[in-house]
Amino acid sequence: MKKHIPNTITCCNLICGAIATVFAIRADGVFYETYLQLAMGFIILGAIFDFFDGMTARLLHVSSPIGKELDSLADDITFGLAPSAMVFTFMRHIYTALIPTTCPGDGAGYTDAAFGMDVFYTFLPFIAFLIAAFSALRLAKFNLDERQTTSFIGLPTPANALFWGSLVLAYPAMGERLQTSLFYVLPLLVLVSCYLLIAEIPMFSLKFKNLSWKDNRVRYIFLLLCIPCFFCGFACFAVIIAWYIILSVSQRTDK
Repeated sequence: MKKHIPNTITCCNLICGAIATVFAIRADGVFYETYLQLAMGFIILGAIFDFFDGMTARLLHVSSPIGKELDSLADDITFGLAPSAMVFTFMRHIYTALIPTTCPGDGAGYTDAAFGMDVFYTFLPFIAFLIAAFSALRLAKFNLDERQTTSFIGLPTPANALFWGSLVLAYPAMGERLQTSLFYVLPLLVLVSCYLLIAEIPMFSLKFKNLSWKDNRVRYIFLLLCIPCFFCGFACFAVIIAWYIILSVSQRTDK
């Protein structure tokens, strides 16, 4: 019986990701912000399940190859597909204003340029699903890479998912200048996050072997400076993950 407990927890993670995806895709109209918040909530709940499934397997000594593969599948749904759906809905929402409102043949002079812009801004949001594809690539690579036992190579998928979910929810509260900047760099940010998922960049984990300052200096600095980030509202996770990436890269540069 106990051998099924970790896989059951993993399946709860997968279900959370599936529910988050549904809420993200259905976000529209008056329910736009509410549904995106619910999607983010289920991603966070999935992350909690993801934390406990591995811990439970180790405590019960019931780790298995099936559990490992199931965990990767669940992670790609919760931390790959669900945030992709949030970003897709978000991009579709903010780019809708740029799609020409006149239709061909209505006498309003619908030009080829306007039609081109219509097609461009209609299909541009689909770039968001690259996050799901590169998350799957990362998880497959992670299963084969024995270097990632105590640290990470590239950005972990839960961190990437929390970054995007937080950024999407924080957008309405941003100033006009920041909104404009994000508006134009959003596709580039998607490509950068995809690169970071599979990049050969060492990133520290929060696994403490002991409590000494010398062995855990970077972890302590990260955690201490995360505290004020929680006063940033919905943007807190985006700020924390950005700080995590900067600290990981700077640690590599120091060496």
